[in-house]
Amino acid sequence: MTIDLRSDTVTKPSKEMLEAMLHAKVGDDVYKEDPTVNELEQRVAAMFGADEALFFPTGSMANQAAIKLHTQPGEQLICHEWAHVYNYEGGGASFNSGVSCKLLPGKSGILNAKLVEEAINPPDFYHSPLTSLVCVENTTNKGGGACYDFKTLHEIKAVTVKHGLKYHLDGARLWNAIIEKKEDPRQYGAMFDTISLCFSKGLGTPLGTVLVGTREAMKNAMRVRKVLGGGMRQIGYIAAAGLFALDNNLERLKEDHQRASEIAETLEKQDYVQKVEPTETNIVIFYLNESISEDLFINDLLKRNVKISTMGQGKLRIVTHLDYTEEMHQTFLSILENYNV
Repeated sequence: MTIDLRSDTVTKPSKEMLEAMLHAKVGDDVYKEDPTVNELEQRVAAMFGADEALFFPTGSMANQAAIKLHTQPGEQLICHEWAHVYNYEGGGASFNSGVSCKLLPGKSGILNAKLVEEAINPPDFYHSPLTSLVCVENTTNKGGGACYDFKTLHEIKAVTVKHGLKYHLDGARLWNAIIEKKEDPRQYGAMFDTISLCFSKGLGTPLGTVLVGTREAMKNAMRVRKVLGGGMRQIGYIAAAGLFALDNNLERLKEDHQRASEIAETLEKQDYVQKVEPTETNIVIFYLNESISEDLFINDLLKRNVKISTMGQGKLRIVTHLDYTEEMHQTFLSILENYNV
């Protein structure tokens, strides 16, 4: 039995999800004739009270499309220094859109309105790039699955309105925040110009992200997706997995959060652990004591058929997910409790 906690992207479709995929009605999505894709887009748009939705193969492509929709070459977006759009999308903001990123600090990967406003370049100062977009990430990946509160998001929104900026939410794990905090998706839809929503993490599909947004923001989304190579044909087989996930895998995210919390509590009790970051959803970030080799610890876990990931600078990450069973969980807790340096 291998316990893979590197990411919630390692999940495989269940038999029931595969059955739903097998019986999907499909068509050519480039012609917008795939009924299952259309159904998924309409359902997600309705959930968030958004004008429009568009299915993308990956979260990175959806985020990059959003950046392209909101900016012009030579402009600048504001994001957290740990943001996925900057750190983990291959430099796509500069390559695809010709924009630079102004990086801001913030505890647990979360921005605040004061720093955002201070980071906006004066629009009449032509020596600096024109600030046109603010990107936030909820939950935060490198920030350990932390959730924004609506007060902070509304304060940042007020800044974007005041300065005429667009507002994009990288919601790769927004489902986790919505379930953990018992939120209404329509509150997000009313606040952001665009939101990317990933189905291949906590919801367990093989791939797929839906970008939702206002009619104005989304008017060129099909064209940008095409330019980025995201035009797909009978993709309803994958959209069916998304529909199945919405029906069956949303509420069970609470199990992932509970298990992550129990892992964090166990780690906090171990002498070999220096620090565990606050654990709010399904991501556990922790640091080993300086006397312990990170490589040795990871390899020791591998010998016990456990996989975790490193994010650099001593930051280790554990992510709970759909395929992490209670049996695996109890085994892993025992390994942590009995680990000898």
